[in-house]
Amino acid sequence: MRAVLVRQPGGPDALEVVELPVPVPGAGQVQIRAEAFGVGQPDVLIRRGVYKWMPPLPANPGNDVAGRISAVGHGVVGISVGQIAKSIIFRRKSDESAVLVITSGDKRVDEKKVDALVGKTGRADADFVKARTGFTIGGVSPVGHVTKPVVLIDRELFRFEEIWAAAGHPHAVFQLRPHDLEKLTGAPVADVV
Repeated sequence: MRAVLVRQPGGPDALEVVELPVPVPGAGQVQIRAEAFGVGQPDVLIRRGVYKWMPPLPANPGNDVAGRISAVGHGVVGISVGQIAKSIIFRRKSDESAVLVITSGDKRVDEKKVDALVGKTGRADADFVKARTGFTIGGVSPVGHVTKPVVLIDRELFRFEEIWAAAGHPHAVFQLRPHDLEKLTGAPVADVV
């Protein structure tokens, strides 16, 4: 992963972009795939080496962050990655229909299994997803699409009493039960992983 570090105090040239291994969350920790950072006055003071509560160097500025949970450590209470209902859109080659596969967050869709159920599919780019669903990638809700997609629900979601699905925006989700998802979409439950 790419990170910005301050190894020694200084001006803007003290900021160094480096490649680091992706950390693994420890017990009680949540890993966030950061998409936006807030850099404020404390970060500037850290870079200059004059912050009242100076962290040990090297330091990583930008502690205010927005992103998505990508992994959880042991003992994190409340939600597991598997409870995240990912909405994956494919493009069916025969008729250009959107194929929505709602899968468990800890699983990877097997495209061959999807193809066996709905016909040959291909990857959908961001423009296709937006045009067919009305949502941007990362916020595709399982319901409320501009054009009704072909929908498959991953049976792996039924391991959980409660799941969380995107609510039309990359930073909004809603809670429901897998059976509610089945009723809302009218979609079949299938082995897609």
